[in-house]
Amino acid sequence: MSRTLSVAQAKATFAACVRWAEDGEPIIISRHGKPVAALVQAADVESLTRLRAAGPEGGLASLSGGWKGSDELARLVRRGGRPG
Repeated sequence: MSRTLSVAQAKATFAACVRWAEDGEPIIISRHGKPVAALVQAADVESLTRLRAAGPEGGLASLSGGWKGSDELARLVRRGGRPG
């Protein structure tokens, strides 16, 4: 779940917004009622960067590094192998 705040509200409660984001609750910031930015955990930015770099063609192998053991899974997917 996320909260949506106007730019003015986010500015007035910035410290609280950082705490909420730090606790895993994304903060959507809007201007004139339209979402324009988000405040999220730093780890979420790293994941988003990896997903964007992979693009729609990247597939499962592009998500390598997302969880413990995912590097091995990515290697298997790339070479068409199966675990075991």
